[in-house]
Order: sequence, then C-alpha cells, then structure tokens
Amino acid sequence: MPLSPDRFLQQIAQGKPVPAIVLHGTDSYLLEMCRKKIVAAYVPESLRDWALTRMSAREAGWEEVVGRARMLPMLAECQVIFVEDTEAVERMSEKGRDEVVKLIGDYLDAPAPFTVLVLEAKSLDSRLKVSKLLAEKAVIVELEITPQAAAALAEQLAAELGAKIDRLAAAHLAEMVNGEPARIQMEIEKLAAYTQGAALITLKDVDALVVSEKRNRVWDLTDMLASGRRQDAFAFLENLLREGEPPPMIVGALAGTYRRLIEAREIPVTTNKFHAAQRLRMPPEAAEVALRNAHRIPKKRLLAAIASLADADSQLKSSNPDPRALLEFLLVQL
Repeated sequence: MPLSPDRFLQQIAQGKPVPAIVLHGTDSYLLEMCRKKIVAAYVPESLRDWALTRMSAREAGWEEVVGRARMLPMLAECQVIFVEDTEAVERMSEKGRDEVVKLIGDYLDAPAPFTVLVLEAKSLDSRLKVSKLLAEKAVIVELEITPQAAAALAEQLAAELGAKIDRLAAAHLAEMVNGEPARIQMEIEKLAAYTQGAALITLKDVDALVVSEKRNRVWDLTDMLASGRRQDAFAFLENLLREGEPPPMIVGALAGTYRRLIEAREIPVTTNKFHAAQRLRMPPEAAEVALRNAHRIPKKRLLAAIASLADADSQLKSSNPDPRALLEFLLVQL
C-alpha cells in the first residue's frame, strides 16, 4: 500500500534499510523533503561525497542503474542512489519494458544490502508490469498531502522555527493555501517572524497575514450540490477547470469536504459555529456551512458520495478518461 510522506518519514526514521523506494508524484517540495530525509537517515554527512549518486534512467539506462546499485560504496556502509526519469520506461517498446521488468525484478529479489535505491517518477501507469512489480517489491511514497497531513506539516514547521501554532489555526492555514507544502512553509516563516515572542500563532494571526488562495471554494461547490443548485455547480466547475485546477485535486478536495460532512452529522445543528470549528478542526465560517449541509443530506447519500469520489479518483489515476466528462458525471452523482 502506498505511504503518505509523513508515514514514510516515520518509517525511515527508525534507520532500517529499505532496498527500493519509489517517490511518485509531482510536488517538488515533498520530493525534496523526502530526498533530504532519506539522505539524513542512511548516510552520515561526512560520507556524502562518496555515498550519494544521482542518475537518469533515460540517459544512463537500467543496466547501469542496477550495476551501480550492486557496486560497493567507497568508505561508507550504505549508499543512496537517486534515479530520475523512472517513468521513461513507459515510452519503451513492449520488449524493452519486459527486459527492464526482468532486470529490476532480479535485483529486487536479491537487493544489495548496502544500497537504498530511490526511483523518482512523476507518474506511472498502474496497468503496466513495471508498476505492478514496484508496487509489490518497493516502498511507494505518494507525493500528495491530505488536509490533515497539511495541518500537521504546518505544526511541524512552526516547531522547527521555535514557534507553536494552534491546531485550528494550522488547519485554517492549510486550507487557505490549498494544502500546498511550499506555501505552508513560506507562510509559517512569515507567521513565526510576525508573532516572535508570543506563546502561540493563532487563528487571528493567520487571517491577518495569509492571503487565501482558496476562499473556501470547494465548500462553496459542496453547498451548491447540497442545496440542489446544479447549474451553479456546473458553472463553478467550469471556472475551476478554466483556472487550471487539476481534476485529481478537485476530487480530493471534494472527498475531504464530504468526510467532514459525515463528521458534522454527529454534531447538533444548533451548535455554535466556533464550537463546531473546534470539533471539525476547520474555520468557523466553513464549519457553519458544513453543519448546515450535513443535516440537509441523508447519511446514506453522504456515504454513497464517498464511494463515487473514490471511484472517480481511481479512474483519474489508473486510466485515461476525459477529465471534464468524468467530473461532470461525478457532479450528477453527488
């Protein structure tokens, strides 16, 4: 099962060798963070000139990659090899892909105990043999971040700067910047400097300093769906796509809002929005909307929506659908 970056980092913090790791995705911040943590976990700083290698699978070829992985490192007990352009294997002929699958499979059946092989891939077609092989024999790290993980990242970055951020403020910050790790880091640095000497970075501080990228846009879409405003929802979706919002991000954000709606059904509809915000770990205004919509939609329909969203996410990642048609059909289901 693929790991989130935070789960993966917890795993390698134990220092146990991992024969092969796949860093899968396009988020440059998460990619660089994982690279640094892998190096820190396995190679002492004084040995990094000898025990770190960066290669391109497209330029060097897989025979050289595997040969380098089997080669003993100079001076160090463990080496880390980063391999870029792993997805280039998908553009090879079927015979060429089969040869690569055998080469990598033979290596992973008997990996060098002194090598951590890190394969970097922006995308991999899960239907191909090489993807299935890596899913079976390597640790897959999805370079994506959930709303909860984004809030946790804000707390972690604040702590690294000697500051502390309120949990509700961290969740609000993550939502305002669409959960983008690089933006979270930048805003936390600003907030830490702004609140220097204060005991806590608060919700008020976040609202004062952070310019929202989202403005609760997905909550607006959910509100339209909950109130039966279908035409408004389709027009809103059109705007999101025109602005370049990636379809998987739209589906992921909708899934997060529907999970919150299920949580909100357990809270009495008369609950003060500030108390609801604490329970739901989200801004008061969004909590008020969530509470209203949660009691407007039957729980059975909410659970069906989660299933539809999971199916849409799977189709976007494992096949080649028309994203606009898929999202429009999804809105009809919701």
